[in-house]
Amino acid sequence: MAQDAAEASRLIDGRISDLGDWRGEKLAKVRALIKEVEPEVVEEWKWRGVPVWSHNGTLFTGESYKNYIKLTFAKGASLDDPTGLFNSSLDGNTRRAIDISEGDEIDEEALKALFRSAVELNGTKGTRRKA
Repeated sequence: MAQDAAEASRLIDGRISDLGDWRGEKLAKVRALIKEVEPEVVEEWKWRGVPVWSHNGTLFTGESYKNYIKLTFAKGASLDDPTGLFNSSLDGNTRRAIDISEGDEIDEEALKALFRSAVELNGTKGTRRKA
């Protein structure tokens, strides 16, 4: 079932509200940061309820679990991560993830830099591999 961007945004609003705790607050913060970096980001709702942010292809997902939220970057293995934000899914050849727990502070500038890199990578035809 395809949804338009407005419907997906409404569903993401609902997820943030339904979480009703620190997970919703963190997800809302991440959402605000990606919109700050790329105002034309497209919000999607896929795979039976996973918020997805795209721009010329999937950038990352924002999954919520009992003890953390997970930001999975679709092409994370191709992104430079000089501050070491990626802390999950480190063994794969494509994706990388950031697990954020309740007490974790979000390094906003580092996360925005990863967002910028992901948007830039999606805007290129090939993939650039991390050195």
